[in-house]
Parts: sequence; C-alpha cells; structure tokens
Amino acid sequence: QVQLVESGGGLVQAGGSLRLSCVASGISGHIFRISTLGWYRQAPGKQREFVATITSSGSTNYADSVKGRFTISRDNAKNTVYLQMNSLRPEDTAVYYCHTSNGRDYWGQGTQVTVSS
Repeated sequence: QVQLVESGGGLVQAGGSLRLSCVASGISGHIFRISTLGWYRQAPGKQREFVATITSSGSTNYADSVKGRFTISRDNAKNTVYLQMNSLRPEDTAVYYCHTSNGRDYWGQGTQVTVSS
C-alpha cells in the first residue's frame, strides 16, 4: 500500500519561505522514479487545486498563481518530493497535499501552511 507523508508546514509571515517534503513508502524505488508527483492545496471553503507537478524526467508544471515563487523537486534516492515556497502570500494559506497515481490516486494526509499578513 502506497503511503505519502507530508511535513514542513507551519505559520510564516508574508514574504517568508517554507519547504514542504513528502516521503513515499510502500512503493519500490523503480516505480517511484517513473512516477509523476504533484502538490495540491485546499483553502478553507474552496476546492482542492493544482499547485505543481514533476515528471520522471524532471519536467515541471506550475499553477499560474505560484509560478516564479514555488519550486518542485524530487530526490529519487529518498523517495521524496519537495516544494520550496518563497515570497509567500496570505492567499497561499491552505492544506497542502502530495499526490501520485499508478492508475489509482494516492494522497497524503496534508500539511497546514498559514501565511499571516
């Protein structure tokens, strides 16, 4: 059973930075390496939305709202995907979720990010 565990969330002032991590377990290193990994977020009262993805080849894609501020990366040796978040804004406040899929979707439990103005 694939499990994703996020960490690194917290409270930060506007303009600050956070680095989120997501460790995958129950998945072989080979499968992890060929998997597309993603970050999504859900703010209170809103639907979950796409933030960023990274493919097995390292190609990345970002939501327009985070381009130039957030960077997604992966460490296949550690079965880990990261989200470096800089220049944080109050509107980035949300629960951030890690995602992958092998035909079935897998989600982490989420990590809270709160940005104060």
